[in-house]
Amino acid sequence: MRIGLLTEGGYPYVSGDAGLWCDRLVRGLAQHEFELYALSRTEHQDNEGRFALPPQVTRVRTAPLWTAEDDGVVYGRRARRRFADCYGELVAALCEGPGAEAARDTPAPQADRFANALYGLADLARDERGLVGALRSERAVRALERACRAPGALRTAREARVADLLAVTAHLERALRPLSLDWYEDDALGAVDLCHAASGGPAALPGLLARHFCGVPLVVTEYGVRLRSHYLGGGPGEETVPGGPVGAGTGALAGGAGAGDAGGAGAGFGSGVGAGSGARGGTRGAARRDAGPPAPATAVSPAVRALLAAFHGRLAAEVYRQAARITPGNAHARRWQERCGADRAKIRTVHPGMDAAPFAEVGEAPDTADPDTLVWVGRIEPAKDLVSLLHAFAEVRKEEPGARLRVIGAPAGPEGEAYLGHCRILAAQLFPDEADGLHSVGDNPVSFEEIGGPEAPTLADAYAAGAVTVLSSVVEGFPLGLVEAMFCGRATVSTDVGAVVEVIGGTGLVVPPRNPRALAEACVALLRDPERRARLGAAARARALELFTVEQNVAAFHGIYLEVVSQCPVRRVVLDESGEPLPFAVPAEAHVAGRWTGLSSRFASRRGPGWAAGPPVRGMTPGPAVAAGEGAAR
Repeated sequence: MRIGLLTEGGYPYVSGDAGLWCDRLVRGLAQHEFELYALSRTEHQDNEGRFALPPQVTRVRTAPLWTAEDDGVVYGRRARRRFADCYGELVAALCEGPGAEAARDTPAPQADRFANALYGLADLARDERGLVGALRSERAVRALERACRAPGALRTAREARVADLLAVTAHLERALRPLSLDWYEDDALGAVDLCHAASGGPAALPGLLARHFCGVPLVVTEYGVRLRSHYLGGGPGEETVPGGPVGAGTGALAGGAGAGDAGGAGAGFGSGVGAGSGARGGTRGAARRDAGPPAPATAVSPAVRALLAAFHGRLAAEVYRQAARITPGNAHARRWQERCGADRAKIRTVHPGMDAAPFAEVGEAPDTADPDTLVWVGRIEPAKDLVSLLHAFAEVRKEEPGARLRVIGAPAGPEGEAYLGHCRILAAQLFPDEADGLHSVGDNPVSFEEIGGPEAPTLADAYAAGAVTVLSSVVEGFPLGLVEAMFCGRATVSTDVGAVVEVIGGTGLVVPPRNPRALAEACVALLRDPERRARLGAAARARALELFTVEQNVAAFHGIYLEVVSQCPVRRVVLDESGEPLPFAVPAEAHVAGRWTGLSSRFASRRGPGWAAGPPVRGMTPGPAVAAGEGAAR
């Protein structure tokens, strides 16, 4: 099987989000061929390097989203009219208010109106060899202005000023850059058996066009919902790299990744995702870094916010409508997808896969941790709510005076540094250094450490340092830190946010967020009951090994690939010497995974016009011996 893997700001770039997950998927399916189509987010990402790709990756094609040179295409009068019609329809669908559909002379659903305009622009870009100049033109700004001022437009859209129109036009130009790529011919995405988008939004747009031009089925994986990310992010901002290696907010497309987003989530083309600790390395990978809170964004007007939300909403609805399968990473993301219009029958939940090997020694060894120690491991930032944890620990100390708390992790960016400083001050105020005598040095029961230090050289050692692992977040997506604690066989106390309940099942204690007293009571209950801790830890490890390993993740996607290809095969036509379709040239077994599916000849797509532009693909003519044998038989 030949799979077109579509990424944006991720694999194969070393600093990209979802890179580790995609690399494990590709390496785990060595029996298939992968063609990689990657959109880079920043120049820095382009320069940082790429993963070493396995041999089953047969092609890599990249395109930058952070820059686009003017294509130099000059439209004629007919092309300008086509652009004005299609772009006008697209922006009109964005500006349209709830009652405008009934008032139109030719009523059509907003989704169809947006989709028709999008594919019309794609056809125009293919015919004219470019769309960048037109999207940047004054004609585009004026079309947006007319749509905003039209009867029935959204009230917030009617309030848009010139600066707002320019910001939205710049956003749309960047968002629609994939339409101008030459990836949709028969020797590119038109030749794959299916497209797999590693996230929604821009990564899925080439998959939509491959389906439109060539009928290639699309699988969309979202470990974080792009539309939700945009809502939480707040809109455009300056081009930055908020938090670290995962995401770069990009111009008008920046915006924080949603709190519930894990595994490659960002707003629009910018993922305002925080960075994980570098010492955490391979296990957390990109998915851990994607679970950050919304990144700071420059304040935007209500008009810009409304129009960008409308664009991302229409794009998400079209992606979900055209996808053959949608694979969220957890039930939290699944509910968002269904709310955004995804068909429940197409959805298959596939949990992120994590490498359990680094935690095997700790998980299988007898528990030798200090029975009075609580451990918190993660990225230090406000969303983790360490303030509530410190207040909860103050209550724990009243019940268990010998208890200790170890906070292990690195701050995420400048905001994390400031938050860590605040937490240190609070800990000093709540727990003054306690000395045993007049001449001894005081000791604070709360310590702040980082992975790689003498007390916690590895991530597994950090979890092994305490009897109970605590998660105090107010915002969380897929809690990979919780899964790591489960691999280590640790009893856990967690706040009920994101996918925590789905992950933990009945193998840990869950309390409401921002409730220090409830958190303290749960911690005290486990500290006082070592037998219960042992039972919960063993059950947690068994659950994690069953549900959250790399092997189950790869096996799930393998089954989805086979299901999609069997139900939605690409209909290709092989032509004979006269240019006529050759019957039975693509037998049924060509759709079964195997090396025999790697046909050397080029195909003509039924829907795409690419084959008509070049010489026809010739079928194999019988050799002399075969022809003679057939003649004798007749």
